[in-house]
Amino acid sequence: MRSIFIISTLLFCLSGFGQEDRTHIRKGNKLYEKENYAEAEQSYLRALEINNQSTKAEYNLGNALYKQNKFAESAQQFQKVAEKSTDNTTKANAYHNLGNSLLQASKYQESINAYKQALKINPKDDETRYNLAYAKKKLQEQQNQENKDKNDDKKDEEKKDDKENKDKKDEKKDKSEEKKDDKSDEKKDDGEQKEQPQPNQLSKQQAQQMLDALNNQEKKVQAKLKKKKEGEKQNIEKDW
Repeated sequence: MRSIFIISTLLFCLSGFGQEDRTHIRKGNKLYEKENYAEAEQSYLRALEINNQSTKAEYNLGNALYKQNKFAESAQQFQKVAEKSTDNTTKANAYHNLGNSLLQASKYQESINAYKQALKINPKDDETRYNLAYAKKKLQEQQNQENKDKNDDKKDEEKKDDKENKDKKDEKKDKSEEKKDDKSDEKKDDGEQKEQPQPNQLSKQQAQQMLDALNNQEKKVQAKLKKKKEGEKQNIEKDW
């Protein structure tokens, strides 16, 4: 991070609100140097309440926010300073710190753009050039990881599809085999039904047995009748 603005004592010749807001900036700078960044933030905010056009208060507020890892908020502050400042040094530093805030937030492409803006203003800034190279490297790593994740997701999806297709084939095969078994069982059942007598019906064997029994019974009856007739005939002859 670039150094915060330390307000020169020459500026305190101003009177009124201008002097009051600088008092809060100076207090914030002291707190910042003691690494009391939260209280420094409050001092810079008080300065901005008095003078919302204070570029120095906005810039230093951005630094205090950055030190608290509030990178999104610090980026907003540095963006404001970079857009409104008419001083090239301040503008270049604001773009540099904007790049740092975006880099910490893993917004690598945006940080690259910010560093490039800083270098347009100050092409000889080696620190910004180094940070730019680092941001490009991080962006490439991020893109490589995203491509790897996409490929992994694609492979996982293909595996999932293969498994689903295999399951469908297995299910279809099982249904086909089940259908065959059902047909086989139907044929088997038909055969059994042909062999077994239907309700209230006799098999050929049972009918033959009953017929034979009736024939035997008829023969017995005929035999008895024959004997009876012969006996009666004999008795008549004796009576004569």
